Amino acid sequence: MEGVMTPHNDAPIISLLVHDTNVKRVLIDPGSSANIILLRVLREMQVEDKMIPKAHTLRGFDNSNVVTKSEVTPTTFAEGVTKETKFQVVEMEMAYNIIMGRPWIHDMDVVPSTLHQAMKFPSP
Repeated sequence: MEGVMTPHNDAPIISLLVHDTNVKRVLIDPGSSANIILLRVLREMQVEDKMIPKAHTLRGFDNSNVVTKSEVTPTTFAEGVTKETKFQVVEMEMAYNIIMGRPWIHDMDVVPSTLHQAMKFPSP
């Protein structure tokens, strides 16, 4: 586990190529049932015109609710694989620019390891 200070309780945080933009501070969260992106990030990518108005209610671990503004499906690129990825768009501030939840993790066949701060992708 070179480069990982132990013990720790950190979740994996990566950079991810989304719509030809390298987005930093992307949380890999197997506990999230949705992929979430900030409206601010979409504005920086200049893809607001691709948003589809659709409200969803996301429930937090503290039982609070956040209502999404819309959905967007940009391409994501990781480990040589390009996928159309559906995101719920939220207009709020949080510590991460994107949260990649189970939909993306399962679609990419990724096995995230919080202990090792790594993700295992399928062999080509």
